[in-house]
Amino acid sequence: MRQERDTNTAHILASDEVAGSETNPAADAQRTGSPIQGFYADPDLTVFDSQYFLYPTTDGFEEWVGTTFRVFTSGDLVDWQDRGVILDLSTDVSWASGQAWAPAISRRDGKYYFYFTAESNIGVAVSDSPTGPFVDSGRPLVADGDFSGRAIDPSIFRDDDGTFYLIWGNGDAHLVPLEADMVSFAPENVVTWTPTDFREAAWVHKRNGIYYLSWSVNDTRDANYRVLYATSTSLHGPWIDHGVLLEKDEGRGIIATGHHSIVNIPGSDEWVIAYHRFGIPSGDGFHREVEFDRLHHTDDGLIEKVSPSLQSLRLPLS
Repeated sequence: MRQERDTNTAHILASDEVAGSETNPAADAQRTGSPIQGFYADPDLTVFDSQYFLYPTTDGFEEWVGTTFRVFTSGDLVDWQDRGVILDLSTDVSWASGQAWAPAISRRDGKYYFYFTAESNIGVAVSDSPTGPFVDSGRPLVADGDFSGRAIDPSIFRDDDGTFYLIWGNGDAHLVPLEADMVSFAPENVVTWTPTDFREAAWVHKRNGIYYLSWSVNDTRDANYRVLYATSTSLHGPWIDHGVLLEKDEGRGIIATGHHSIVNIPGSDEWVIAYHRFGIPSGDGFHREVEFDRLHHTDDGLIEKVSPSLQSLRLPLS
């Protein structure tokens, strides 16, 4: 059951808290089943030191022209604290000023590396804290036109041997091991492929020696935006398709479910998927909201199809 929150928790977002001149329509969003009030999308959910961190796109702008990234923290996936703006393209990045989309984060040797999309480039900024402030590296990590497709939607996968991989793409998917500095890679090491019906937002997680690749198909403005998945015993494939992982439930008003991230609950074999959908009741491809659901792996190494919920999970899971 959802408890009432007090106005000191930061999922009650005041418009005057937004940095710069950008007006944030998330402040005006109606309350729905999402645990975070407001319009946010492309959620990157991760765990640092037993705390959950959510790095989303700030949504609610026609053509997705937002300029800021925020971070939210929680202990139970329901009660979230807004920790504020961690990177503002208009003031903190010299090579781009708009279209702040689809971030991802990773930690290495006490530093936090924040990967983000800006004007069809992928940048990276660094901080000593997961709540920032983050300092941009000064150049795109993946520049528009460097590789096929669009340079958007980064995600980070750390394999068991400690190697960190950057994954990105729209139209084609790309994967490359990052150098030890986490802000560079060797272009000759980039692997490019096209998963079935691939549009964007590729994500990799690993369990019991099996690699799981999942990705979004269709346009985020399409009610049929959804997630497919495949498995392999190698990060470089070949991949075996297993069909739909997550899709709309139109009968309950849940549509355009996609652009997800998957996280393991520390110390368990429980897993959570974060994703966005059209805001309920009257959202669209520019007015999306974040939701969390349970992800169930099966004994044969597959994943049960996710049934999207109107009410979010609360940890611990029962």
